[in-house]
Amino acid sequence: MVAEKDTAYRANGTTRSQVMSILLKQGPVAAAEIGTELGLSPAGVRRHLDKLVEEGMAETCPPRAVAGDQASRGRPAKHFQLTVKGREEFGTSYDTIALEAVDVIESIGGEEAVREFARRRAERIFADVQTGADSDDPEAAVQAVAAALEAHGYEPTVRRTPAGIQLCQHHCPVSAVAAEHPELCEAEHEAIARIVDTHVQPLALIVDGHGICTTNIPLAPKAGNETKGAADND
Repeated sequence: MVAEKDTAYRANGTTRSQVMSILLKQGPVAAAEIGTELGLSPAGVRRHLDKLVEEGMAETCPPRAVAGDQASRGRPAKHFQLTVKGREEFGTSYDTIALEAVDVIESIGGEEAVREFARRRAERIFADVQTGADSDDPEAAVQAVAAALEAHGYEPTVRRTPAGIQLCQHHCPVSAVAAEHPELCEAEHEAIARIVDTHVQPLALIVDGHGICTTNIPLAPKAGNETKGAADND
């Protein structure tokens, strides 16, 4: 009977979600308890738990202490619970709350209040980044910008192009808010321009339906290259 139910759960693809649901509601919980509740074989439960631990969705932990319980003899069964990452699989309302908060800021202080909020947010993101005016290496300034963005969940990459340096953000943690309040993107671009000490060119935005945010930072020709070009023209 257990084998039949185990096969059925695997067939319809619900085993993982069933296991995670029990970990959410009952964790810490032992593998045997999950197997009993879902009618799964011990080996089947362990496969799912091992995979969830490997992916950072679950973790081993001590069993929940219950008042009046006496310590049992022998080695206690391994217990499992969801990690923060695993709990996030059940969804969050962070985007909704953030959007509501910015909407309230706008209702109280208008667009200028939203712009001020966006500027302060950008200042916090890039608080530890030196400006390009303080460095002879603009690409180093862009790399510093990318490091600051990465620390805040933007997943950036940097690459040189014939037109300068392209800063690509493969994820935007505030895209839901930025779609309604583009002041957030504008403030980030203004802050980046100050840091690299030149104007920047937004080429694509995730909030506009692109899969990536791309910003071009044009670089002025080096003095040596200008001199060489002049000599070639003589």
